[in-house]
Amino acid sequence: MLVDLVVPYWGDPEYLRETVASVLAQSDPRWRLTVVDDCYPDAWAGDYLRGLGDPRVHYVRNEVNRGIAAVFQQCVDLATAEVVAMPGCDDVLLPDYVAVVLSAFERFEHVDVVQPGVRVVDERGRRVRPLVDEVKQRVVRPRASEPRVLSGEPLAVSLLHGDWLYWPSLAFRRESVQAVRFRTDLPIALDLALVLDLVRAGAQLLLEPTECFAYRRHVASASSEAASGGGRFGDERDFFEEAARDVEQLGWRRAARAARLHVTSRAHALTLLPRAVARRDAAAARALLRHAVRP
Repeated sequence: MLVDLVVPYWGDPEYLRETVASVLAQSDPRWRLTVVDDCYPDAWAGDYLRGLGDPRVHYVRNEVNRGIAAVFQQCVDLATAEVVAMPGCDDVLLPDYVAVVLSAFERFEHVDVVQPGVRVVDERGRRVRPLVDEVKQRVVRPRASEPRVLSGEPLAVSLLHGDWLYWPSLAFRRESVQAVRFRTDLPIALDLALVLDLVRAGAQLLLEPTECFAYRRHVASASSEAASGGGRFGDERDFFEEAARDVEQLGWRRAARAARLHVTSRAHALTLLPRAVARRDAAAARALLRHAVRP
């Protein structure tokens, strides 16, 4: 069994070097790395990756910037190994990541997605636990001291109450993830939307608690900036309304209720409200409050 690690790249060169170094340091050699450069202005990455002299390392550069949804789909389409993962170009694979996810797929032959244990780090690589991650890991994520398989409506309910997944750390059975498509009309929620499409199609997810991935949480990330201004929540609301309709067609009433309530999304908006008020940003404050209380 082999895993294709397909990294969509646009960003800080030093972070990408750290990501690549973490792949090269894997204890299990059953990996292949492809970096998809989405037309970053400086084409340095090609020379760097080719200079490594490792036949498992490949480089693809887009002639024009395609954007996140198209590049995510491109990464999935490029995979040919049994397993595919899409680490971020600023994330770090701990030394046993490949060993953990491949072992999980070998032991649980019917699962389609593996969520391994994740540590959250800041811009300097220091372990942190912001409020959003406290909620993810201590409140909404199902308990699992040992590997646990989740599927069907219970999994949909859990994810719609609060998205506790760490997208860049997920590993997919290639045939399963290539059977669905990313939603280009949902840039904020396209990762959760794809996972829910898999769940609605009958996919099983394995929660593997072994910590083997470092997810970088940037204080000033694009999503944080959008959230602080209230912009992302319009997209989230559209997503939850559509998700409610989709799961209701399957007779999943509890999941539909969870989508319509989207409790943690509303709570997230409320946590950002004081910041908007302090900045005297009336438009952002109205958007955040509207998302928090709208039926």
